[in-house]
Amino acid sequence: MALMSDHVSKKFDAELEGLRSRVMQMGGLVETQINHAIEAFLHGDTDGFDQVIADDEQVNFLEVSIDDDCTHIIARRQPTAGDLRMVMAVIKIVTDLERIGDEAAKIARMGNQVYQRDNLLVPRLHEMRAMGDVAVRMLRDVLDAFVRLDPVAAARIVREDETVDDNFRGYLRLLITYMMEDPRTISTALDIVFVSKALERIGDHVKNIAENVIYIVKGKDVRHIGLDQLEREALSENN
Repeated sequence: MALMSDHVSKKFDAELEGLRSRVMQMGGLVETQINHAIEAFLHGDTDGFDQVIADDEQVNFLEVSIDDDCTHIIARRQPTAGDLRMVMAVIKIVTDLERIGDEAAKIARMGNQVYQRDNLLVPRLHEMRAMGDVAVRMLRDVLDAFVRLDPVAAARIVREDETVDDNFRGYLRLLITYMMEDPRTISTALDIVFVSKALERIGDHVKNIAENVIYIVKGKDVRHIGLDQLEREALSENN
């Protein structure tokens, strides 16, 4: 009986590890999507836009597939405590990853719209590249925190989302200035506002993933609490 129990336990552990690996696979695909969307936008690469949009189908497929795996694990294994938190958090994490993929596809669609215009006047874009670099780094960091189950690193990412919000507001003010100074830039600048908003939303979804990492490890729902309290929960000794 003990041998059978050990066998079942090892098989369950393997299933959970497989689940985490598939989350990382999905996260890697989404990270590539963001990078390609930003590069395509900065260089007017219409083929790149089409590829980002096409890749979104694979992201959607992975979300549905991982959700299905989670449902079967809950039905077959009836996990409890930390294992249950892991499965429930994965369901939420893949939802946020899928929405990040949607934002990347939105950037690509906006890019197609911008570069189809005649007499294109594109305001300064290096601020958008900087926002994109931060979004990609945050996603990479939160996936690393998920793999290592590191709540402290996750808390740092939640705080960093405030910087992303500040950068978005600063870039929005810059774009408004461009539109006021040269009305010919209005159409393109408005599209770039939507692109920068997509990058800001990516930061929000990364923040959600970070909160779920803290939930997995600490067993505390840290949504909708103050940042200082969240950081205290992440640093606490009680799991």
